[in-house]
Amino acid sequence: MPQSKQPAILVLADGHVFYGHAFGKTGTTTGEICFNTGMTGYQEVFTDPSYTGQVLIMNNVHIGNYGVKGTDVESNSVKIHGLIARNLEEQYSRMLADNNLNDYLVSNGIVAIDNIDTRALVAHIRTKGAMNCIISSETMDVEELKKKLADVPDMDGLELASTVSTTEEYEMGDANAAVKVAVLDFGVKKHILQCLVDRGAHIRVHPAKTPLSRLKEFNPNGYFISNGPGDPAAMDYAVATVKDLLNENKPVFGICLGHQLLALANDIPTFKMHHGHRGLNHPVKNIITGQCEITTQNHGFGVDPEAVKNHPNVEITHVNLNDQSIEGIRLKDKPAFSVQYHPESTPGPHDSRYLFDNFLDMIKERMN
Repeated sequence: MPQSKQPAILVLADGHVFYGHAFGKTGTTTGEICFNTGMTGYQEVFTDPSYTGQVLIMNNVHIGNYGVKGTDVESNSVKIHGLIARNLEEQYSRMLADNNLNDYLVSNGIVAIDNIDTRALVAHIRTKGAMNCIISSETMDVEELKKKLADVPDMDGLELASTVSTTEEYEMGDANAAVKVAVLDFGVKKHILQCLVDRGAHIRVHPAKTPLSRLKEFNPNGYFISNGPGDPAAMDYAVATVKDLLNENKPVFGICLGHQLLALANDIPTFKMHHGHRGLNHPVKNIITGQCEITTQNHGFGVDPEAVKNHPNVEITHVNLNDQSIEGIRLKDKPAFSVQYHPESTPGPHDSRYLFDNFLDMIKERMN
């Protein structure tokens, strides 16, 4: 438990109010409330750019119990807008940790609240759906907080990817490698890039609004469309670029937001999910092989299942076994495929890392 018993308050857009204890930065923060069911990997989750604009409930009873370490990150800073927990643990068990979670959140400017019944809160979100919320440790005035909350934009229709994308191009991997992959960064996780490099690819990462002409200057053998935050339907610029990529007839691989953009580029609509999928143990079936995978997931938007099923040039490759939502597609007339979940799996099981192998094999086949 935190040493400070400074009060904090959580107010939901539907009017529900929760009282707890403050930790992290003293202040006020807003965003869309969501929950992650993972019991470990909290630092990787907090630094995932796909969580931009969201206030996160960690559903495990304890948070911070193994501290934080500088290498356990997916970007250069914490990306969540706020944190909700049951019990903060300031004394951590991992000898290799650099610091405790509270100090880490303070240094990253993250407002947080604990001593919340997260089971009841998650049950409420599962019933009522995702909504905006506000956390404050500087005022307990509910009516004032409700007024501030009313001004927070909904995630539906919000373009966020360009705000977390790299502003400058950079390269990774062996510059003499035979395989070159151009990455469109909409909020890419570090370990996605590492998975490509570990398989022998030389990659160049490009800002979100990079046109095809600039991507082609790298002379890539394939293209990767990254994960990221926000509503894919608000990203007309990205959909147009993905259409251009498909016309190159070179291998294309998309993850999460990249999966949704590939669908939109083929006139398959996306939709706002009731409360999304976020955790480390979502069962997914590979329709092609018949095998099942335990997957890492983080998304609040999905691909319209009926539109996929009725599309003449798109094949479903993966489905979620909990709710039958679309988890993977591939094009019948182009060397392009995508998955809704996160095969790089940091954190999470490594069941799906074969997809990076499939992408590199697809590239190499077309090089021969």
